[in-house]
Amino acid sequence: MPRKVKIPSEDAVLDYLRHSRRGPIKAKEIAKGMDVAPRDFRDFRLVLRGMLERGRLYRVKGQRYAVPEKANLVAGRLAITQKGDGFVAPDTGGQDVFVPGLSLESAMDGDQVVVRVEGRPRGRSPVGRVIKVLDRAHETVVGTFRRSGSFGVVHPRNRRISREILVAQGDQAKASEGDVVVARITTFGSGKMGPTGRIETVLGKSSDPGVDILSVIHDYGLPLAFPDSVVSAARDAVSQRRKDPGELRTDRRDLHVFTIDPADAKDHDDGLSIRPLEDESWEVGIHIADVSHFVRPDDEVDLEAFKRGTSVYLVDRVIPMLPHELSTDACSLLPDTDRFAVSVFVTVDPVGRVREARFERTEIRSRHKLSYEEAQAVLDNKKSIDRQTDEALRALAALAEILRERRKDRGSLDFDLPEGRVLLGEKGEPVSIRVVERLESHRLVEAFMLLANEIAAREAAQKRLPILYRVHEPPPTDKMRDLRTLLGRLSHRVSKGNISQKDLQAILKQVEGRPEEKLVSTVILRSMSRARYDVRNLGHYGLASDGYTHFTSPIRRYPDLWLHRVLVQTLVEGHAVPEHWEGPGLKDRAERCSVRERVAEAAERESVDLKKVEYMERHLGDDFFGTVSGVTSFGIFVLLDDVFVEGLVHVNSMNDD
Repeated sequence: MPRKVKIPSEDAVLDYLRHSRRGPIKAKEIAKGMDVAPRDFRDFRLVLRGMLERGRLYRVKGQRYAVPEKANLVAGRLAITQKGDGFVAPDTGGQDVFVPGLSLESAMDGDQVVVRVEGRPRGRSPVGRVIKVLDRAHETVVGTFRRSGSFGVVHPRNRRISREILVAQGDQAKASEGDVVVARITTFGSGKMGPTGRIETVLGKSSDPGVDILSVIHDYGLPLAFPDSVVSAARDAVSQRRKDPGELRTDRRDLHVFTIDPADAKDHDDGLSIRPLEDESWEVGIHIADVSHFVRPDDEVDLEAFKRGTSVYLVDRVIPMLPHELSTDACSLLPDTDRFAVSVFVTVDPVGRVREARFERTEIRSRHKLSYEEAQAVLDNKKSIDRQTDEALRALAALAEILRERRKDRGSLDFDLPEGRVLLGEKGEPVSIRVVERLESHRLVEAFMLLANEIAAREAAQKRLPILYRVHEPPPTDKMRDLRTLLGRLSHRVSKGNISQKDLQAILKQVEGRPEEKLVSTVILRSMSRARYDVRNLGHYGLASDGYTHFTSPIRRYPDLWLHRVLVQTLVEGHAVPEHWEGPGLKDRAERCSVRERVAEAAERESVDLKKVEYMERHLGDDFFGTVSGVTSFGIFVLLDDVFVEGLVHVNSMNDD
C-alpha cells in the first residue's frame, strides 16, 4: 500500500508562522516544527515556493520565511489613479496602502504586487513602496505610435498606464506616425528606466472604422477567436453527445415551453412552462440549457470557458464564452428542436410561497422563441401567439407580480432605471441612442430567474455543496454617510443608525415621480457594494436574500456551468462531488470569475461610451434637458434625458448656482 505523504496545507503554514514567537524562519526549521518527515521535505519546499510566487509568504535575508504582515509587507492588487499614484488593496483585507508614483518601480495598473509599508500617517492610508511584482496584468499595451529619432514610442490609450513603451527600430512592424498599435512588453523597466516592447499588430488610424472597438478588445485582453483545438473539441462533443441523453434524463417534450429574450439574441439559455395544480397552486418549470452535458470538467472547451469566464457584450459584437457550435446551436433552446436541459420544477401556492422544488435533467422542446416586445404585446392584449401560449404568459405574469411583491416585502431593492442603447450603422457609426424601458415581460422573466437562483442556492447551502455563491454585501459605511447627507439636503429624513433595505425602499418610494427621482435612485445604486462570487454564502443585500447564486445562464457565465455540474452530480445522480472540486481551488475559481466579470463590464461600458461620445460630437452646441446624477467638488454630472448620456459640467463652466 503506498505511503500517505503528510504535507501541511498553505493555510496551515500561514497559521504556524503567524503564531510563532520567532522572527523569520528557515524552511528546515518550519518543516521540523510542523512535523514534516525528512523524506517529504522536497515536496514541502514546493509548497513554500508556490506561496512565495503568490505573495502568501516572503523570503528575507538568510533564506528565512515570514508571513507578509510580520515583515511589514502587504500583498495585493495595484490600482493606479489618473494622477499616476497607486493604491494596493490587501489580499487579506484591511486598509489600502498608498503608493506614490515614484515608488511604483516597474509596476502597472492591475498588477499583483508586494509593497513594504514605510509609514502610517495618522488619519490617512499607510504609505508604501513596491518591492516585487508577483503577477503582471499587462503583457501587451494598446496605444498611439510616435516616432522619436530612430526609436518609436507607444503612448498607451489606457490613462492608468502612465509610462510610454520604447520600441527599437527593428521592432516597429512598419507602423506609421499616429497609428494605433498593439505592443508586446519585452522588459518592464525599473525606477527611471521605462518599459520596452515590440509592435505586434497595427490596427490602423484612430479615425478608421472599427479601430476604436478593436482597441478596446486588445486593451482588455479579450480573445478575438477560439483556438482551433477548442473549436474541434466543441464539434466532437456535439457529434458524440447530441443523440446521447445520458443517464437519468426525463422526457419533458410534452410541456409547453417557450423562451423570451431580446429580439437579436442568438443564445437562448432559458425557457419557461407553467401548469395549474388542483389546489390552485402552480407548477412552474424553469428550463436551463444543459451545457454541462457537452462541456465536461477540464476538457479543452471547459478550460477555455473558465479562462474567459463570461461572454462579453460589446456595443457592436458578442465575444462568447463558448464556441458557436455550442452557444448558438447545440445548447441553445431553439424552437421546434429537441434540446437537453437542467430544469427546476417549482410548486408555488396562490400567495407566492414555494411549496416544493426539484431539479431534473430533462429533454424539452421549445414551442416559441418570443422577444420581450412580442411577449409584452400579448400581455397588453395587442397580439396573440396561440391560446395556450397567451394563457401561459398571463399566468406567469400574474405569478411574477406576486413573487415581486413578496421580494419587496422582505426589503428587495428594485431601481427600475432605464438604459440607453446605441444603434449602429453599417460602418459601425452611431446613428441613434434609444432609451430602453423595462417592460412587464422583462420583470416576468426576471422573477423566475431570481426564483431559480435562490432555490439553487438554498439547496446547495443545505447540503453544503461546493458552489460559487453570488454575494452582495451591505454598502460601505462612508457611502451610506454621504447618502444620508444628500438625502437630508433634499429634505428626505432617514432614521439614525444603519440604513436598512427597507429604509432605502421607502426613500425610492418617496421620490417616485418627483424631480429628484433619477438623482436619488442613481446615488443609491452607486452607493451599493459590488456583487461578486464567493465560496461562502454571505447573502445578497440588494435582493434581501439569505442565499443567492447564478444558475440560469450557463451558456454565457462560467459560475452557472460549475453549479450545473454540482447539482447534477449530487441532486440528480445522487453522487458525491469529487474531492478536488472543493478546497482552495474553489476559492481561486470564485476570484477568477469575479475578475473576468469586472473586465467584461469595463470593456462593455467603454465600448458603449466611445460610441456615445462619437454620437454627441455631432451635437456640439445643441441644447438638451438633463438631470443631475452626481455632485463632486469639481462639478456636477448630468444625465441627458433623451439620449441617456452622462457628462461632466465642470465648476469653472457654471454661470449660475
